Amino acid sequence: METQKKHRWNWSDRTKFLPISREDCTARGWDELDFVFVSGDAYVDHPSFGPAILCRLLEAHGYRVGIIPQPDWHSTRDFNRLGKPRLAFLVSAGNMDSLLNKFTAAKKQRHQDSYSPGGEGGHRPERATIVYANRLRELYPDVPIIVGGIEASLRRFAHYDYWSDEIRRSLLVDSMADLLVYGMGEKALLEIAANLHQGVPVEAIQDVAGTCFRVPSFDYIYDYGKLPSFDDVRQSKHAFAAAFKEEYLEQDPIRGKRLAQQNGEWCVVQNPPAMPLTEAEMDEIYDLPYMRTYHPVYEKMGGVPAIKEVQFSLVSQRGCFGGCNFCAIISHEGRIIQRRSHASLLREAKILTQLPGFKGYIHDVGGPTANFRRPSCDGQLERGTCRGKPCLSPEPCKNLVADHSDYLKLLRELRAVPGVKKVFVRSGIRFDYLLLADDDFLEELCKYHVSGQLKIAPEHISDRVTRLMGKSNRKVYLDFVRRFTRMNKRLGKKQYLVPYFMSSHPGSELSDAIELAEFLHEMGYHPEQVQDFIPTPGTLSTCMWYTGENPLTGEKVWSAKRPEEKRMQRALMQYWMPRNHAIVRKALRLAHREDLIGYGEKCLVRPESDRHEKHGRYRKPPSQRGGRARRAGGVSEVGHINLHDCRLRRQKESPINFFKRKV
Repeated sequence: METQKKHRWNWSDRTKFLPISREDCTARGWDELDFVFVSGDAYVDHPSFGPAILCRLLEAHGYRVGIIPQPDWHSTRDFNRLGKPRLAFLVSAGNMDSLLNKFTAAKKQRHQDSYSPGGEGGHRPERATIVYANRLRELYPDVPIIVGGIEASLRRFAHYDYWSDEIRRSLLVDSMADLLVYGMGEKALLEIAANLHQGVPVEAIQDVAGTCFRVPSFDYIYDYGKLPSFDDVRQSKHAFAAAFKEEYLEQDPIRGKRLAQQNGEWCVVQNPPAMPLTEAEMDEIYDLPYMRTYHPVYEKMGGVPAIKEVQFSLVSQRGCFGGCNFCAIISHEGRIIQRRSHASLLREAKILTQLPGFKGYIHDVGGPTANFRRPSCDGQLERGTCRGKPCLSPEPCKNLVADHSDYLKLLRELRAVPGVKKVFVRSGIRFDYLLLADDDFLEELCKYHVSGQLKIAPEHISDRVTRLMGKSNRKVYLDFVRRFTRMNKRLGKKQYLVPYFMSSHPGSELSDAIELAEFLHEMGYHPEQVQDFIPTPGTLSTCMWYTGENPLTGEKVWSAKRPEEKRMQRALMQYWMPRNHAIVRKALRLAHREDLIGYGEKCLVRPESDRHEKHGRYRKPPSQRGGRARRAGGVSEVGHINLHDCRLRRQKESPINFFKRKV
């Protein structure tokens, strides 16, 4: 048995991975592949990577599948690496949109790519799905091309592209692919594969849920909702908002209808989303024989960094009914929760204990939102989600069922697996959902599943901004902070919350950014990293940012678009950094908030004339030292580390270093 275990996890054995070269095919005795998957990511055979899931699923259903990871797109040579497939090419930019992967919110190029060997950037082109599909069409004009993944999924209709600052056509048209699979894709891909295997021409495959296809005009389709055309939405922001609203509200597999939009000479048709996966179907996907690491060809290059975050984690569910307007999960995974069985998760947990490098710690058990393990209400699987009605925020629906019992039972079972020392929860926790239930889950969460810090995402504290974000308000956040603090005090634990906030979201004016800065100052929280809003395709927030209106209500929405406006909002969240003092002072004066410049207890920055300011030092004057932090023993009464602890003066330690050491 020990010999079998070692053989199973011999990572250097290439024959256990899917083929990436003709030599690998020959070793398996294959002279032809059914599908060739072209991916913008390095090949990592793990169930957190879409290409691995889809290829393993096709393999389990009897198809021969090979992968071409990160091909050189400057010629067709790499795309011919595995030869011509019998059925089709499958194309994906990878786990991330290729432009988001390459550029920051300020449109500066990133130099690192966690999904590439050694974390090195530059291994994929911009708009990778289009580039790859065009190269394949050049090489094999008669072979069907099917595109998918997050990049294709969110760009399936005419969309606003932040990086080029223009409205672009459907990715299906620009790539000249035959089909576009949106969403997670397993059901749609298996149905397409069965049709192709039976000899159905790809142009005749037009009834698969979760796919888009193209026809010359509306005359070729029936029973559909007509969206404003590409030309209309390019010329009118109001038309763009109307098109987005219709598309956004029909993203339901049960009640959603077929939609169509003219994109130049082609009409793009979207079938309703695929039905949610059943528990048995989820189990089948995650029980497939993954190698759970990157291909050994990357070992000399330092491996693939993205595996480190997920190698010892468990995906327990998909979907999210949280309704964050800046998030793409609704458009990609949907609002209906799909979950795995306890038995499947326990099997995977036992596999983790056998992996080299496992030290007894399961790093995470979750999904888009860890504590969502059931649909938001009992009627969703019969009638679908409510059209235009949120489940949780800004106010919970009266039909919402807040139940953590199944998740709590799962965590208890995982803690009891032999070889498991600790089970942590590190993916998103919806604290507003948690507050709707009793304290049983919060108690066990704090007692067993927090590794000193719990990450949560209030995102903002201005009621105007949180409403446009689809998040709960400031009061709900503070209620949770108090409950978390009381619970840890009762348990005798010193654990802290790490909240994430976002700058420059649509609706966030300078006054809102200042309100957030004052809140951070009061809490004694100094975020080292700040999330700046990026208008990615397919989200409600992006539509608001581009059009200046909320497409669901018609409300006018202001957005910070000029670089200086965005820098001001970002700097206010890090007002304590010396490099930001000048722009923070400028923002405060612009908003007529000079009362926050000076030496008072509530001031954010000092005047320019301060001698410490001139030398770039960060030390508060006597009037601002001590105070409530001294009385609270260095931790504010809401549970955050207070960097103005009087011990700083004794230790002669900078607040930044103290924060890093304390955390």
